[in-house]
Amino acid sequence: MDLRAAVERELPGVLEDLRRLVAIESVSADPARAAEVQRSADTVAALLTALGSPDVRVVAEGGAPAVIARFPAPPGMPTVCLYAHHDVQPTGDPASWDTSPFVATERGDRLFGRGAADDKGGLAVHLAALRAFGGRPPVGVTLFVEGEEEVGSPSLTRLLDAHHAQLASDVFVIADSSNWSVGEPAFTTTLRGLAECVVEVRTLDHAVHSGMYGGVVPDALTVLCRLLATLHDDAGTVAVAGLHSGPGPDLHYPDDRFRAESGILDGVSYLGQGTLVERLWDQPAIAVIGIDATSVADASNTLVPSARAKISLRVAPGDDAGRALQRLTEHLEQHAPWGAKVTVTPGEIGEPSVIGFEGPYAEAARAAFTQAWGREPVFVGQGGSIPMVAEFAQAFADATVLVTAVVDPDSRMHGANESLHLGDFAAACLAEALLLQRIADHAAADPVHGLADPVHG
Repeated sequence: MDLRAAVERELPGVLEDLRRLVAIESVSADPARAAEVQRSADTVAALLTALGSPDVRVVAEGGAPAVIARFPAPPGMPTVCLYAHHDVQPTGDPASWDTSPFVATERGDRLFGRGAADDKGGLAVHLAALRAFGGRPPVGVTLFVEGEEEVGSPSLTRLLDAHHAQLASDVFVIADSSNWSVGEPAFTTTLRGLAECVVEVRTLDHAVHSGMYGGVVPDALTVLCRLLATLHDDAGTVAVAGLHSGPGPDLHYPDDRFRAESGILDGVSYLGQGTLVERLWDQPAIAVIGIDATSVADASNTLVPSARAKISLRVAPGDDAGRALQRLTEHLEQHAPWGAKVTVTPGEIGEPSVIGFEGPYAEAARAAFTQAWGREPVFVGQGGSIPMVAEFAQAFADATVLVTAVVDPDSRMHGANESLHLGDFAAACLAEALLLQRIADHAAADPVHGLADPVHG
């Protein structure tokens, strides 16, 4: 079977379905769009039913709807679970977009729209691979399309428990990371975790006149600024004691490329110490991502009695997210200046991951991606978090987990003008189809030693 020709034949229809999916405003963080998230799940289910899956379910375990669709394994063949998510991030200010966020718009070699890359583009890769086989893949395939990844997958553990038998697979392909560059595929082997909290400081039981009491009574906003400043040393290195740094892939990230991709302004210095990839992938990072205080427009000559901030901690591979959050909490409680009262409210956590790349499934993936892209894949880490990778690894300990991507560094996922590179999309579709075929070929050639204990549909 000429898989390259088969994938090319299916690409126009898959891209049309991706445009339909982008038009659905499945923002899981917005309760007002819950019906859109449901519509998105139902649309995904309909696409998979039309593809010929005999078992398609829209499921929810107290959270947003997910879709599970199964294509049973031929006799003696293993099963591969293909993961993506159909929910998307909020768009932010529509004025910051060059195109309408929920209208997929092709410009040059890119398709713009919210979710075009993250992660409806990943779902479209799965659709293309399955359609290349006419809905009859040579191995068992289970699709798991989550509906709340962008809000931290709060019900994922319950979903994995409730549907463990339906999701059990020999290989999990998680198409939700980033490639190294346009035209250069990557497998992600380390991921930082995430721990969030809100810290509130109080210095007064009510606001008072800044002239009458200023100079003696500390205002809460000044206290908060000083407290937040203790989170880093003068070089910008995280100063919270007890946080772990882990090993990661050894790559060179050119400085000029990083400056262009990050958008950092001329003259602004980098934070921390070590190589760029060590600071981005292997070390913890802390950012203040929001502050609640009197706005400039509403400010008066008043000492603010309370102020609060939301803190995001990226947890290094090999560390424990819960333990890291406890170290951050202790730091905040112990470093409040002038005896200010500090309250720390914990938020979401997600575990970091170290993902092994070994065994016949991994080698099949390496060969398939090399064939599809015309070059060897790169092994990368990610500074961002995909907490469900650790949950999959825990729930299915004997499975091989492969973290792949359709996103590139200029895809701007989570930001304005998110886009999908169409050439990389085509290569990713072909790579996944080739991967399914190579796994089947290996199993057929060495059913005893090549692929142990296949999970059947």
